Amino acid sequence: MSASPALPNASSNAGSPPPATGVGVTASAIRRIAEILQGEPGDAMLRVSVEGGGCSGFQYKFDITRERDADDIVIVDGAARVVIDPVSLEYMSGSQLDFVDDLIGASFRINNPHATSSCGCGTSFAL
Repeated sequence: MSASPALPNASSNAGSPPPATGVGVTASAIRRIAEILQGEPGDAMLRVSVEGGGCSGFQYKFDITRERDADDIVIVDGAARVVIDPVSLEYMSGSQLDFVDDLIGASFRINNPHATSSCGCGTSFAL
């Protein structure tokens, strides 16, 4: 992976429904991502990826990174920057990244229309 100062694949999805082949980001997620990245170096991004594992078969992973590959998709809205690799995007296409703060706790959640089931932790899903 190599760092890139320019974000040529950038787009803005400010709380809008996800594009047919992309991932949407809600206004609450945009605010929380911007808050998190405020304490990081200027080129930091939130990387969202899908990995095998979890109690339902797949799980979402969230990391702060300063690196991106040329084929990564980058979603930019103000100070909020999200990067997703092409393989993860296949599993997340049409999804929406949200940030929920409720009695159970505060966390990022992905509303994935392709998930046939998920577990109580909110980060694991099956297709």
